[in-house]
Amino acid sequence: MGMSAFYGPPKPEEDMIQLIHHAVSSNVTLLDTSDVYGPHTNEILLGKALKGIREKGELATNFGISFEGGVRDVQGAPAYVRASCEASMKRLDVDCIDHYYQHRIDTRVPIEVTMGELKKLVEEGKIKYVGLSEASASTIRRAHAVHPITTIQLEWSLWTRDAEK
Repeated sequence: MGMSAFYGPPKPEEDMIQLIHHAVSSNVTLLDTSDVYGPHTNEILLGKALKGIREKGELATNFGISFEGGVRDVQGAPAYVRASCEASMKRLDVDCIDHYYQHRIDTRVPIEVTMGELKKLVEEGKIKYVGLSEASASTIRRAHAVHPITTIQLEWSLWTRDAEK
């Protein structure tokens, strides 16, 4: 996140590629990004950095937040899910994304519909595992009934203890 978006101006690309190489050589095995970071520039950066060393770890990226026309919107419609996945694959320069997370839940689209498209992407070999970010327990149960959820991302900190309930 701090490599190409948020937390100040983007850092020099070559420095960030060296940092990613150092992380991988230090046995960091999961690199997590999102199409919204940059937007898109962090996925491009990881794609460049992982050339030739992709097999040394797993890659995770998120979809579901767009800034069309400068307005933040949460998206979970099947066509958006597919288009986002294919665009992320191109930016990351991979044939398959290891972990693909829905960054936020689109309450306008039933989670079963979004999961149906993610299941198709798994069946097509475009993604290996499906994850959800910031989803409620009931949403996770409904999603998992369509296709197994491998990973959950949610805030848990000294300030946010909701996960313990």
